[in-house]
Amino acid sequence: MKTSVIHFIFTLIFCVTTQAQDKQNIYLFPGQGADGRLFKKLDIEGDYNLQVIDYSVPEKGMSMRDYAEVLSEQIDTTSEFILIGSSLGGMLATEISDFLNPEKTIIISSAKNASELPWRYNFQKKVPIYKLVGPRAGKFGAKILQPIVEPDRKIEKETFDSMLDDLDPYFLKRTIAMILEWDKTENTAPIIHIHGTKDRTIPIKNVDCDLIIDNASHMLTLINSDELNVLLNQLLSDSSE
Repeated sequence: MKTSVIHFIFTLIFCVTTQAQDKQNIYLFPGQGADGRLFKKLDIEGDYNLQVIDYSVPEKGMSMRDYAEVLSEQIDTTSEFILIGSSLGGMLATEISDFLNPEKTIIISSAKNASELPWRYNFQKKVPIYKLVGPRAGKFGAKILQPIVEPDRKIEKETFDSMLDDLDPYFLKRTIAMILEWDKTENTAPIIHIHGTKDRTIPIKNVDCDLIIDNASHMLTLINSDELNVLLNQLLSDSSE
């Protein structure tokens, strides 16, 4: 009797483990002022294992490419995988796509390379006033500016406020420098780019995107989740055929 019970338990564990291994990994890269809560409304159909990339505070002076290499250690490359990144997360996903081999890379409200960033980023690079601002003051400024630049974030105000409250000020300051110093000029891997027509952080006129969500802002991952889910599931369905 004991032998049968033990056999049953091991069989159950094996089946659960096998099912988990059969699921394809989708790695989610949040934006600069966000975390895994940014993706709380994703509704991905099919057998996928969603994993949010954990952002450590990058070393001072670390480039986008170097930071992407650090984060890539969280990716299991022994099986096929997909990358989905929003804003800063999309930029990091494009870097990783150059040296790993994802089945698909999808970026949202982001830029594929430095040329798609708006003019004010180049201005801040040439006149680096941000360097004079301390990490905590920079975080305070982000709390003031985010609602002004992207006013529709009020729809998910509690979530956005909470994510900013939990944001490490040193992470913010160092990733600002990382974005301003980003020197990527081309993409060696295919990138699927989803963008909103009312994005004020990275205006749509700056980017060459593949799929557009009308009247969506930089915050579309949370605020326009219904439209986004339709697009993502279509893209993922296409890749599984």
